[in-house]
Amino acid sequence: MIPRATYRLQFHAGFTFADAEAIVPYLAKLGVSHLYASPITAAAKGSTHGYDVIDPTRINPELGGEEGFTRLAAVLREHGLGLIIDIVPNHMGVAGDENAWWMDVLRHGQASAYAGVFDIDWSQRVVLPVLGTPLSDAIADGAVKLVHGGDGLGIQLYGGATYPIRPDDPIHTEDVQAAIAGQSPAELTALLERQHYRLVYWRTANDRLKWRRFFSINELAGVRAEDPDVFALTHRLYFDLFARELIDGVRIDHVDGLTDPAGYCRSLRERFDSIAPDRHAYIVVEKILAPEEPFATDWAIEGTSGYDFMREVSEILHEPAGQQTLEALWEEVSGRNADFDLEALASRQDLLAWQFEGQLVACVGSFHALAQAEGHGWVTQGMLRRAVERLLWVFPVYRTYGTGAAAPAADEVTRKAAREAALPLMPPGEVPVLDLVLGWLAGDGSAQGAIAAQAVRRFQQLSAPIAAKGVEDTAFYRHGVLLSTNDVGFDPGRFACSPADFHQAMRGRAANYPHAMLATATHDHKRGEDARARLAVLSAVPDIWASHARPWLEFAAEEAEAVAPDDVYALLQTLVGAWEEGDESLLPRVHDWQRKALREAKLRSSWEAPEEGYEARCHELATLMLTGAEGASFRDEFSQFMQKITAPALANTLAQTGLHLLAPGVPDIYQGCELMDFSMVDPDNRRPVDFAKRQQMLASGTSDGEGAKLRLIAELLTRRKESRALQDGGYESLEVTGQRAAHVIAFARGHGEDRLHCAVAIRLGETLLGQSAPLPEPGWWGDTHVIVRDGERRAAHDLFAASVVAVR
Repeated sequence: MIPRATYRLQFHAGFTFADAEAIVPYLAKLGVSHLYASPITAAAKGSTHGYDVIDPTRINPELGGEEGFTRLAAVLREHGLGLIIDIVPNHMGVAGDENAWWMDVLRHGQASAYAGVFDIDWSQRVVLPVLGTPLSDAIADGAVKLVHGGDGLGIQLYGGATYPIRPDDPIHTEDVQAAIAGQSPAELTALLERQHYRLVYWRTANDRLKWRRFFSINELAGVRAEDPDVFALTHRLYFDLFARELIDGVRIDHVDGLTDPAGYCRSLRERFDSIAPDRHAYIVVEKILAPEEPFATDWAIEGTSGYDFMREVSEILHEPAGQQTLEALWEEVSGRNADFDLEALASRQDLLAWQFEGQLVACVGSFHALAQAEGHGWVTQGMLRRAVERLLWVFPVYRTYGTGAAAPAADEVTRKAAREAALPLMPPGEVPVLDLVLGWLAGDGSAQGAIAAQAVRRFQQLSAPIAAKGVEDTAFYRHGVLLSTNDVGFDPGRFACSPADFHQAMRGRAANYPHAMLATATHDHKRGEDARARLAVLSAVPDIWASHARPWLEFAAEEAEAVAPDDVYALLQTLVGAWEEGDESLLPRVHDWQRKALREAKLRSSWEAPEEGYEARCHELATLMLTGAEGASFRDEFSQFMQKITAPALANTLAQTGLHLLAPGVPDIYQGCELMDFSMVDPDNRRPVDFAKRQQMLASGTSDGEGAKLRLIAELLTRRKESRALQDGGYESLEVTGQRAAHVIAFARGHGEDRLHCAVAIRLGETLLGQSAPLPEPGWWGDTHVIVRDGERRAAHDLFAASVVAVR
C-alpha cells in the first residue's frame, strides 16, 4: 500500500477525471505507482485548485462526479496504479451563496444543524465582509435588495449572491410583492439588523471578523474538525472511498490550521484501520518545517508531503561561497538589508498590525480571561497584547502542539527559542508576562481547562498564518538576494547546506519517516524546480552575474527611472529562471507574476489597494526588455548569458532529479515536471500540461536537452520498482576523498541483501559555465574517489563519465 512514487495532477473543469483516464497508460509506463489527486470534493464553481470546498460529502460534478471518479479508479487499477487524494479538513469555501451548509447557518444561526461545523464565535452575529462600500451606501446605490427567489425572500447583493432571511422574521408574514416594493432604505436596514448575520464593508474584515478564516482569506471559513461529529460528517466520503478500495490514502491540507493536528491524525489512522485492518492507508500532511524543526514521530502517519525535502535538495545545489557577494549586490541594488531575519521581522509586524487584528484581539482576550481566572489580576490586556505580539513577530516555527493542559517535549525547544528572540523586543518590566504566556503554551499546571485550551488554540491558529502570510507571502517578495532561496518552507537566511548536513537529514528520514513524500515542485511553489536549479547557478558565479546585472540595471533605470531598482532586479532573476528562447507566452506570464509579486510585497502596491499606475510602469519595462526595439541589445546579451549557464543549470536539474528519486521517501512528480519546469508562482505553475509531447518523448527515448531529465526519471523509477533498497532501505553516507570531494554526494541504500551505491555530482556551476555538456571533463575530477565498502574505491571520473547521477 505504500507508494513507490506518485504523480500529482491538478483537477478542474478543464482537466477532469476523464482527461486523467487518458494518460493512465503513460503514467504506468513512466513508472509511478500512484496518482496523487488535488481535492476531488465539490468546490466553488470554476475553481482551478479545489481547496475552496463547498461540500466535502460529494465528489465534484465539474470533475466528473462519482461516476467519473469510480471509472478513473478502475482504469488505474487495471494498469496496476493506486490513488491518493488531497483532503481539506481545515476550511470550506463560503464565497457567494454556493455553500448550502453556510447558507443554513446564516438562515438559522446557532440553531442550524451545521452551526457546529464552522469555527464561529457566537457572542455576536456572523460578520459577512461582502460589500464593496459601507452598508448605507450599498443600500442607497441599490446594491443590496430584497428579492424573491426559489427559497423565498432573500437579500441579493449586486445582482448576484442571495443570502437567506431567518425563517422567523416577520417579513415572511407580509405579501411578498408588497414587501419587496415597499422596502425603504430604513426598512431594509432594519430587516438586516434582525438577521443572524451582518453585511459589512469588506475592508473592515481584518478588525471585525469573529469567525476563523483560512489565513486572511474571507472566502474560506475554518472548520471544527476536532469535534467528533464534525469529523465524522466531513470525512464520511473519504472513509467510504477507502472502504470501497477506490483510494489508498490521503494527503491532509494545512494540518497546522487544526486545533489538535496530532489528535486529528491519530483519529484518522484509527478510522482507516478499523475500516480495513489488512490495508494500510498512506497518510501524509502538508506541514511546513523550519530547518532545524523535527517532525513528530507519534502522529501515526508517514510524514509530510515534502516541502522540507524541497528545501533540503535546493540547499545542496546552492554554492555557499556565493552568498556574501550576492548579499552585497542586493544591498547595493535595493538599499534594503540582506539579513532575511530583519526582513521577516518587519513583514510579520506589518501583517500583525492590521491583517489579523480580529484574531489577535480574540487571542489576547482569551489569555486575559485565563490570567484573571488564575489570579493574575495585575496583568492587563495591554501587557498580554505586547507579549503575544512579540512572540508572533519572532516565533521560529509555524506553531506548537500543546493542548493547554500539556505539550509534547519537542515544543520546549520552540518555546526557548521564541523566548530568546522575543526578550530584546519586550518593554521594560514585562518579561514576566511573556513567561506567563509561554507557561500556558507549555500547559504548566493550569487548572482552567477549557479557558486555557481556548487561549492556547487561538495562539496556535494565529502563529501559523502569521508565519505563512508574513514570511512566505510578504517577506519572500521583499527579499531578493537570490530568488531560488525564497520558496514555501525555505529559509533564505540559510542559503545552502553542507554535504554533512544533507546526509544527516537523509539519515533522519530513513530512520523516522522512510515513506514521507519527497517534493521538488508543488501546486503552490514560488518557482518551478528547474527555475530554482537554474537560479542556483548564480550562487556559483556571483561575480560574473553581478558584472552582467549591473549594466542591465543601468539600462532599465534609463528606460524606466520610475521603477524601483529592487523590482527590476527581481525581474532580472525571474527572467533567468523562466527564460525559454522564443517562448511567446513569457511576456504575459511575467506581467502576471509582476502583478502578484508587487501586491504580495505590499511596498508599492497591494491586493487591498492596487497601485495600477506603478504596476503599469513595471509591465512597460518588461515589455520593452522582452519585445521592444529599445531592448534588442539587452535581449542579445541576456540570451548569451543564458547560453553560458545552460550546461550548469541542466547539471543542477539532473542532480536534483537524482536525489529526488534516490533519497529515502516517496518521490512525487508534480504534473508536467518530468520535462523542464520553468514556471513562476501560481497560477503559472498550474498551466495545462502537454501530455502528448511527453508520451511521444518517452516512447522515442529522446535524451537531448530536457529529454535527459525525462530519461533519468524513467530509468530511476524503474530502479525503484526493482529495488527494495530504494523503496524501504536505510541510508548510509559514503566517504568521498580527493580534490573535488565537495562536489559529490555519495550514499548507500540497503535492504537485506539488496544494496545500491549512489553518487550525485553537485555544484558544478563555475566548472561548466559556457560548456555544451552538463558534465565536467574526466580530468577535472583528478584523484576524487568514492569509498564504497571495505576500502573499495570508485573513481569519480568513471562514475560520472555519462551522467551526473550514478547508481551501481
